[in-house]
Amino acid sequence: MRAFFAARSAMWSDWAPALTAACPELDLAREGDPASFDAVIHAPGYPEDGTAMDFRPFTRARLVQSLWAGVERIAPNPTLTQPLCRMVDPGLAQGMVEYCAGWVLRAHLGMDRYAQDGIWRNDTVPPLAAERSVVVLGMGELGAAVGRALAALGFRVTGWSASGRPVEGLEVLPGSRLDEALARAEILVTLLPDTPDTRDLLDAERLARLPRGAVLINPGRGTLVVEEALIAALDAGRLGHAVLDVFRTEPLPAGHPFWRHPGITVTPHIAAETRPTTAARLVAENLRRAMDGRPLLYQVDRNRGY
Repeated sequence: MRAFFAARSAMWSDWAPALTAACPELDLAREGDPASFDAVIHAPGYPEDGTAMDFRPFTRARLVQSLWAGVERIAPNPTLTQPLCRMVDPGLAQGMVEYCAGWVLRAHLGMDRYAQDGIWRNDTVPPLAAERSVVVLGMGELGAAVGRALAALGFRVTGWSASGRPVEGLEVLPGSRLDEALARAEILVTLLPDTPDTRDLLDAERLARLPRGAVLINPGRGTLVVEEALIAALDAGRLGHAVLDVFRTEPLPAGHPFWRHPGITVTPHIAAETRPTTAARLVAENLRRAMDGRPLLYQVDRNRGY
């Protein structure tokens, strides 16, 4: 089988060996007649000139496999008529679990209170995890993994998703109970995709539903949060802190107010990364399924956007 590697040239040295090791029968190339390829392996940032990729010449392709979990940059492409599959990588999920668990614990324990300035601050003892309510918005592969990990640490975890689909070991509220979910969230973790229904979800009205002093951790999508409303909630003392890993514009401009706000911690989109060595196994499996005419894994529903 032949696959076209539609990703930045800098990614080739890591991905090509991993993909060919996972799928020895694969002929992977970065150039050639588009009509000769059975599949396209795609990552945002291609083409590197900033134009949108034209999928129409890939007339034989049975699969477009994204190397990213998020597909909002490719799914709306009007030239894309081939089946599109998103990336679900065990390494990416583990990285997201570690990021979220670390920041949730930091917020829960109040670790930033302890300035190294010679003052002995032992007047406040943090509660145990069982006394802290954490809400995870988004119960996809990543959200479910994060929710289960936090529950295993002892936190009272509530999940929320539009569908309310059950997740073993967690209470999951459906879309109609968003206000109830927010009212529980002493710590709120947002892992929703970027869709028309989720953009600007956390506006001033919904941020006001959070308990006073709540902490927001957003490693999901920058479009979920209305920036001006977030800053206003922090300035008013309604929100205690925000940890943000994703932004509407990336890299976050040096002059953006998030950088200098004392209530915001910026991390540079490093919460989780697709690991070629683990992700290549999924790519290989989907390539074989496409060639055999079997159902594909994690195929995107174009109507839902994920």
